[in-house]
Amino acid sequence: MNKSILLLLSFFLTACTQEDDRQLGADIILTNARVYSMRWDEPDLDGTLSSEAPNNGEWQPDANAVVIRNSKIVFVGKTTKALTYQGENTQIIDLAGATVLPGLVDSHTHVFGVGAALERVDLIGVLTEEEMVAKVVERAKTTPKGEWIIGRGWDEGVWANQYPDKILLSKSVPDHPVFLSSLHSFGGLANQKALDVVGINSTTKVPVGGDIKLGLDGEPNGLFLNRAVPVIRDAIPSLTQEALMARALAGLNQMAEDGFVAVHDAGLNTSMMAALEQLEAENLLPIRVYAMLSLRDEPLMEKWIEKGPDNDMDSMLVTRAVKAYYDGALGSRGARLLYDYSDLPGHRGISGDGYGFNETLMARAMKKGFQVAIHAIGDAGNREALDILERVFDEAPFTRFNRHRIEHAQILHPDDLPRLGQLGIIASMEPQHAVEDKTWAEIRLGSERIKGAYAWRSLRESKARLTFNSDNPGSDHNIFYGLHSAITRQDKDSQPEGGWYIEESVNVDEAIRSYTSWSAFASFKENETGIIDVGRWADLSVMNLDPFLLSDDSPVDLLDGQILMTIVNGSIVYER
Repeated sequence: MNKSILLLLSFFLTACTQEDDRQLGADIILTNARVYSMRWDEPDLDGTLSSEAPNNGEWQPDANAVVIRNSKIVFVGKTTKALTYQGENTQIIDLAGATVLPGLVDSHTHVFGVGAALERVDLIGVLTEEEMVAKVVERAKTTPKGEWIIGRGWDEGVWANQYPDKILLSKSVPDHPVFLSSLHSFGGLANQKALDVVGINSTTKVPVGGDIKLGLDGEPNGLFLNRAVPVIRDAIPSLTQEALMARALAGLNQMAEDGFVAVHDAGLNTSMMAALEQLEAENLLPIRVYAMLSLRDEPLMEKWIEKGPDNDMDSMLVTRAVKAYYDGALGSRGARLLYDYSDLPGHRGISGDGYGFNETLMARAMKKGFQVAIHAIGDAGNREALDILERVFDEAPFTRFNRHRIEHAQILHPDDLPRLGQLGIIASMEPQHAVEDKTWAEIRLGSERIKGAYAWRSLRESKARLTFNSDNPGSDHNIFYGLHSAITRQDKDSQPEGGWYIEESVNVDEAIRSYTSWSAFASFKENETGIIDVGRWADLSVMNLDPFLLSDDSPVDLLDGQILMTIVNGSIVYER
């Protein structure tokens, strides 16, 4: 059968299907919208737009209506045609010029952390010890004596040369055990009450790759860094499964409110997985969850290696990835570097076995068919992670095709940039980290190594695939902040002028794909979602502004964006 006949047959079948859809009626019709389907070809590696992109000097939407029936998209096009799908029970929603994008995905997040952040003392943006302690004092007023107070958000990067200790916190809050986690969880501060409750003193064993700071008296001063953080964090009384379910649900609902139709949850342990599985069983998951099992939870890993990856891709909870931890964070000087930190001679960070990395267990998971996502931040950490992946590929070539990922890929030596493309590794990165770390990152790395940091354009040109995310709750997961950071490489105050190493920025087409179709690819769902097209899942994000237009005309206005509606599986899970 020749190509012309096949095309004619395909057109006929599509027309028949659409006619059936019209007769049966739609569930939802979105009208009068600015729809960017993302069905056109991707930009070139240097960012040059496809000739098919709806941009003839200015971006224009390529549709203004979407029709949904039975959780799938059945029509994308003009409003007049869309209305022919109206049935007796059809809900018609006039979006009055709002923008519709393929459903947004945060490809590296921690939903239990998001849920917990809603309960905890918010320390994001706190710049002084006094301000931090004042927030805890305020929370103590409404917390029964003896109960734990948990906070999160002080920036270990900003505070690295002036870390607090327990003295002021212990004096101000003597009757509650207090633990304050840093922004990226690589640092933690406890008061004396917490140290006493947990039983931490000068005899406490310090794990390899960790640091329990001591005071002048030789006793712990309350500060925990890198692999030492779990010493106290894991001693805090655990939640019941019901409480964990409530926390996960709160986090997922927050993500839905912020426009996300799916998350890739990075590093789930046994209790977290049990909570998510129960939510799925009760049909309570509001958005999709792509689960990454924690390699550090060996009993959980053994269970799933025996079982094998989850291939039910239509499920709201899919488990086929493993999160491995290779090195620490740049802010706490835990990221593993090839050469000494510029601001701490003699120190190169931690990695590998010293950071709880089990290469043998990871290789077994890969051979069983799991995708692995390796946390690697420093240039040495990234090089060694790539070396490990390459060793497994050589031993078991079939493992190469499971779309393995480097989470963060924050600092890369120029020699290693091409390796991601050559090995088919996805770089899962955070635009927000670049603009948040800019005030101190170059101090850590120096003027040469910084050129290989947060190198989105260089990675694209090396043929590596990108996904973008927030690593929340460590960073603000607001999609408009993420897009603004990716396009401008400026912070929320539009600094620095012209952008921080602007040559590594991406354009709006690339930025949006990094949160949609490229994230879909990273979770093996590129045929189900990522673009707005007939037959795809009805997963959509609706917003009050047009990021395509603003990226050219006034990118700072992206920060004023609001999510108006989030649709998952054809159901409205959030409406402003």
